[in-house]
Amino acid sequence: MAEESAITEELRSLLGVEAEPEVFEVEKGHIMKFAEAVGDPNPLWNDMEYARGARYGSIIAPPIFLIDEGLTKFADKLMNIKCPLPRTLNGGTEIEYYQPMKPGDSITTVAKLVDIQEKAGGSGKLLFLIVEVNYQNQKGELVAKCRNTFIRR
Repeated sequence: MAEESAITEELRSLLGVEAEPEVFEVEKGHIMKFAEAVGDPNPLWNDMEYARGARYGSIIAPPIFLIDEGLTKFADKLMNIKCPLPRTLNGGTEIEYYQPMKPGDSITTVAKLVDIQEKAGGSGKLLFLIVEVNYQNQKGELVAKCRNTFIRR
């Protein structure tokens, strides 16, 4: 008898479908707290005097700042789908950056499940969910593209 796939119809129905856009505002205090939380002392993230004289004329968000935003609702939806593999792990994140994020920017994100792969692991089945997220600023400029791998086991 063939073993049942862990890829449910509900997961299949999300494949290739863009999620509802999420919007977040880039705020100076959030940038500074984020940089402090990750232990990054770069003055571009937290010193207005220094940043004014630098290339962008203002503090900017550290590149990894976008990890904190933009995928929340879609990731929650993926994690709450009934699946025979209940645990979820972060399998990695790849990010391409195009524009800095500055205080006052409004960033719109659109996530999409682009691939589902079922593989055999040492302790049983593994399900790899690949999600791509595009980040655009209020000018319609592409800020970043992010590719997240979630592993269900």
